[in-house]
Amino acid sequence: MVTLEKIAHLAEDCAFDSLGPGVNINPKKLSTLGEGTRHDVCASTYSPRESPLPGICHAFTQDGRCVSLFKTLYTNHCSHQCNYCINATNCSRKVQTFSYTPDELARITLSLYRSNYIEGLFLSSGAGRDEDLIMERMLETLQKLRKQYDFPGYIHLKILPGSSKNHIQQAMELADRVSINLEAASASQLNEICATKSYENDILQRQRYIRDLRTDENLPAGQTTQLVVGAAGESDQDIFKRILYEYKDIGVKRAYYSAFSPQNGTAFESREGQPLWREHRLYQMDWLYRIYRFSPADIHMAFDENGFLSNSDPKLAIARELLDSPVDPNSAAYRELIRVPGIGPRSAKRIIALRMRKNIVSKRELEALGVVIKRAAPFLKINGWRDTTLEKWSG
Repeated sequence: MVTLEKIAHLAEDCAFDSLGPGVNINPKKLSTLGEGTRHDVCASTYSPRESPLPGICHAFTQDGRCVSLFKTLYTNHCSHQCNYCINATNCSRKVQTFSYTPDELARITLSLYRSNYIEGLFLSSGAGRDEDLIMERMLETLQKLRKQYDFPGYIHLKILPGSSKNHIQQAMELADRVSINLEAASASQLNEICATKSYENDILQRQRYIRDLRTDENLPAGQTTQLVVGAAGESDQDIFKRILYEYKDIGVKRAYYSAFSPQNGTAFESREGQPLWREHRLYQMDWLYRIYRFSPADIHMAFDENGFLSNSDPKLAIARELLDSPVDPNSAAYRELIRVPGIGPRSAKRIIALRMRKNIVSKRELEALGVVIKRAAPFLKINGWRDTTLEKWSG
């Protein structure tokens, strides 16, 4: 993995020369625009905020392959007033503004790609003074990469709120994935976060454009979205309701969650930051719905009376509500097996395949199939034997 410092050093030494004459790059610009994407999420791996390096991110393709992306803003100048963002016009902490040119950014990206530092580009941006102009310049960057330089790498492009339908269509023809950030779970909550954006017109309508314009040929990795968790006081249940709409009606491939962290100089600097475990539990909730195929009714059992998840595995909370007796792996249906903590889709299928040949008589056999026995054992009855009583499950 290459750091921004190393990229900046290469730039300062005119080392981006794989296209011919070197491009004069300001290392401060490279660093600032890379740092500006710190809260744009492209992977759901739960890790401390200090771990992912700004300027580089890891994403996953449709076939599960992990790719390293050059992650940058096109410009950090922005006309919006997002109350949590240091690039907002209402932020008292003034940050030096920078912007690439399309050719400059295209050449840096290609040079990093040819040097095997990256496998693709994750491009976001502030709105500048004119959103349409910035969107045009980002699209020109992608055009140069794809058409002029025959760039074969992966591209994820962030669509600016309010972008025209024509710009969105062009983006979908050039990028592997596009996304537009929801930021909040409802219109009223977005208005609290940023009064200069319309939830319906600038965001939801643009998501519908992407949904309706998609074909078998364009946008192979689909569209995604992201929410800022806790900035507007929303509950986890509020977030889940919105995500259900996103998956069912908009057809997003993934939703990403970013725990709110107050920044000095912003309008929200005095608001309480959100713990990273809340972000982590939302990803687990999302996984239960999207991968494990739990029903919304099942998942609602994990929320407390105020609509929040606790700092424990939501699957455990659901199991305590749904499983009224120990599960026998030799007779339980797939849907029942998948509800047991420590049993995932693969291990559930392996259990069903094995028991067609022989009875499962030990924990060791289940462990060999991928079951996390420490979590699963209290909910199982194996060969007529069980670890604990039902009363102890909910104790």
